[in-house]
Amino acid sequence: MTPTTRTLWLILGVLCCLLGAIGALLPLMPTTIFLIFAAACFARSRPEWHRALLDHPRFGPSLRLWETRRTLTPAGKRAALVGIAAGFALSIALQAGRPWLQGALLLFGLALAAWIARRPSAPPDMAEHDSE
Repeated sequence: MTPTTRTLWLILGVLCCLLGAIGALLPLMPTTIFLIFAAACFARSRPEWHRALLDHPRFGPSLRLWETRRTLTPAGKRAALVGIAAGFALSIALQAGRPWLQGALLLFGLALAAWIARRPSAPPDMAEHDSE
């Protein structure tokens, strides 16, 4: 991998990490999906940062579960679906007078929710035990 490519992965990872941090503070913004993207970027640019994310006490178990099994806990899935519904509902409401944009947001939100809903569910305690 070229230094330029590695730097671009690093920049994208930092951006995703920042968006994930904002999501941890704002109820309608997702956290885990941005951290999943950040972990993937750091795996390509800074393995030590990737390991730090996977070892994080709060987010690490969910990230490891996604990396190893491509699954979400039922609680994580519910939280994602509620966040998608609320975030897209607010976005659609704010676009009054732009039916084409409202329709596009609705379709994208439904597609995203369907994708999340179709992901396999892990037992709720698997995230804690998956690191063993």
